[in-house]
Amino acid sequence: MRGYDELFSFFEKHLDELQFSHQPTELYGPIAYTLNLGGKRIRPVLTLMSCEMFGGDATDALPQAVAIELFHNFTLIHDDIMDDAPLRRGKRTVFKKWNPNIAILSGDTLFALAYQFAQQADRRLLPEILSVFNQTAIEVCEGQQYDLNYERMNNVSVDGYLKMIRLKTAVLFGASLKIGALIGGASEEHAENLYEFGLNIGMGFQLKDDLLDTFGDEHVFGKKTGGDILTNKKTFLYLSALERANDEQKEKLHHLYNTHDEDEEIKIRYVIDIFTQLKVFKAANLEIDKYWDNGLQSLDKIKISDENKEILLDVAYKMIVREK
Repeated sequence: MRGYDELFSFFEKHLDELQFSHQPTELYGPIAYTLNLGGKRIRPVLTLMSCEMFGGDATDALPQAVAIELFHNFTLIHDDIMDDAPLRRGKRTVFKKWNPNIAILSGDTLFALAYQFAQQADRRLLPEILSVFNQTAIEVCEGQQYDLNYERMNNVSVDGYLKMIRLKTAVLFGASLKIGALIGGASEEHAENLYEFGLNIGMGFQLKDDLLDTFGDEHVFGKKTGGDILTNKKTFLYLSALERANDEQKEKLHHLYNTHDEDEEIKIRYVIDIFTQLKVFKAANLEIDKYWDNGLQSLDKIKISDENKEILLDVAYKMIVREK
């Protein structure tokens, strides 16, 4: 079984060979642009890795790995429109570089292309693969809607937030691993346990992202520290702070998260000061540890070599213990 770096190169080479230069260029240009922005390709690599974990040939899972990556990029294009985000990986977002209408159409095309690749599977496995893919696509959209809802709500709970990131982020990690496992010959039980492992690691991944956005080194993280604070995003940190805050701290947080008039640097500093007083950094790390432990329990149920498990665990560990 190959490690992350080797499978990353294997996947990247295959993705580069795919042609997205059809006509009209206004439709396909943004697709090529989006895919060329790069990224860690964690999800498709997990698909290839889980296939090899059970003795399969990663080449057989390449179409589904591509499908996962295309679907992920479809969600990014549409999310950027909804969030009015100007930058993605340091470059202009598609709707800023072109316009929202083109971005919507290009995203829709990516979604359709993802299904074209997803269905390139053994007929015996196709119904289950498409079932996993369909359910995941629905859940990701549900998660995005919850995220949009929460922007307008002042009574979001920590549990509500965790439900949202499970749908919006974590399920795609679980699906990436489960689809690869099925192609690699895993039993339904093992594939489901691997899905649960991915789900828990995905939760930890998003919570770590919340931490880095507020407490990370922006020169390492690659994004301005406090971005979530400036956009009044109700992350685990904010919601945990509200649960722990006294009346004065709650009033200050509510004020800061319902205004756009405060000086940006002052706003970030005030919020981080309150977060620090309430020890939400520690609370988030404890939550990450919980999901890591839950993931390990699911992985322990799978009967494969310890060597293969260690390769996967190394990737999962780096997803959570990271600075960018």
